[in-house]
Amino acid sequence: MKLEKKKIQNLIRIAADARKFSYAPYSHFAVGAALLGADAKIYTGCNIENAAFTPGNCAERTAVFKAVSEGCREFTAIAIVGGKLDEDALAQTGYTAPCGVCRQVLREFVNPSAFAVILARTMEAYKVYTLEELLPESFGPENLK
Repeated sequence: MKLEKKKIQNLIRIAADARKFSYAPYSHFAVGAALLGADAKIYTGCNIENAAFTPGNCAERTAVFKAVSEGCREFTAIAIVGGKLDEDALAQTGYTAPCGVCRQVLREFVNPSAFAVILARTMEAYKVYTLEELLPESFGPENLK
């Protein structure tokens, strides 16, 4: 999917805003995500940690689960902004890519060769990948038909 720069930057801004709601008292690493539905609605998510660690949830999955619970099951892009809590949300020192579990959850609902994954450090410093580039030879719903 080819996204125009203005739309990419809007998703980045929204992901940075979602990052403010992160609950990251253990890692001190806050992540925000903005997921663009095929319905043109944007669903946000943030990471939510837990003292027991495994019950926590990543920003990307939070956004997907929120969207699915609201009836949207087709997506075109996601922007991810993450970094240490003390870093400005739009002045990150590194890119934050989705973990393997998040990549697989996204794969359930998207065409991996068309779905855009935007990793952003700032409004101008970002990388765009397809999910297929981040999860080659993936397993999806069509494998079970």
